[in-house]
Amino acid sequence: MLFQLDIRKEKPSSVVLKHFWAEYQPDDEVKAFAEELIKGTYKHLPEINKLIHACAKNWTIDRMAVVDRNVLRMAIYEILYRMDIPTSVTINEAIEIAKKYGTEESASFVNGILDSVARTTGKLDEGKIES
Repeated sequence: MLFQLDIRKEKPSSVVLKHFWAEYQPDDEVKAFAEELIKGTYKHLPEINKLIHACAKNWTIDRMAVVDRNVLRMAIYEILYRMDIPTSVTINEAIEIAKKYGTEESASFVNGILDSVARTTGKLDEGKIES
């Protein structure tokens, strides 16, 4: 959904979400969690983009692959605002999503940026981060 919204240059709205859920039909728990991530990411997008920019040496957000950019945004939202999810879990999940949907370099790119974000924000936990 974040990918779609980014490509279309839209913000999440009830109409957009309604059409998306009509196609994918997840259970209520998945839908609620996904909507929180989508809306939360967009609510804090300027702050999240600023953090990506600060941690992505020699990269602008516009130059990043759309998948990578949105995996980073979602993960940074979780790192900053979902205290119930350990940072290492968020980073590992983001790496797996990047491996599945990104390019050959996406996993290491996402890992590097998120590791930098975690260190910069003081959110690096004791869990092991793997690429």
